[in-house]
Amino acid sequence: MDTRSVALTILLGATTSVVGDEALESASQYVGRGMQRFRDNQVAESIRDFQQAAKLDPHRAPRLWQLGISHYYAGKFDEGRQQFELHQTVNPHDVENAAWHFLCVARLEGIEAARKSLIRIDTTRDRRIPMSEIYDFYAGRGPEITVIRAAERAGTKAARMYAHLYLGLYYEVANKAEPARAHIRKAAAANLMQHTMHDVAKIHLLQRKWKP
Repeated sequence: MDTRSVALTILLGATTSVVGDEALESASQYVGRGMQRFRDNQVAESIRDFQQAAKLDPHRAPRLWQLGISHYYAGKFDEGRQQFELHQTVNPHDVENAAWHFLCVARLEGIEAARKSLIRIDTTRDRRIPMSEIYDFYAGRGPEITVIRAAERAGTKAARMYAHLYLGLYYEVANKAEPARAHIRKAAAANLMQHTMHDVAKIHLLQRKWKP
């Protein structure tokens, strides 16, 4: 690990893995270990655990959105797209699922193709703020400022984190490096505890070797 990676690990609170490779008894245990490995920035290992969970319990496979995110960070964008399409069958009104699907398609085919294939959902069913505004932004129907203002009106740390995370993720696939880094850094700096998407923001910095 280089000096910058060590510094990022310390600053972001990520840990080196303390979990072993032993066989586990249940799909739930594999999911739990996979999530911990992702938090430890061990993306490939997390994929193996999530896939083993799906093998042990095939009914769980569509619900493994975590696997889709790990695929994204492993650069397996087609596998990620397929996983988010599968997750749509059990969680049809989740803006985050549509956003990650968009990101995978954008990596493979570009922003316009991603907009054309944006999963259609009823955003009124996802009441988290600012999910509706994020969806419209990804669809090209609303500007960045509407996402930020919605998060500010909500006045919660989670709303602000979501706004900056999904704006940053979008700008990265749109090849706009400076706003991407600025938003992801703000998302990672949120004072949240035990929040999976906050973990994603922190791991994003580690994966890209961006300073906090």
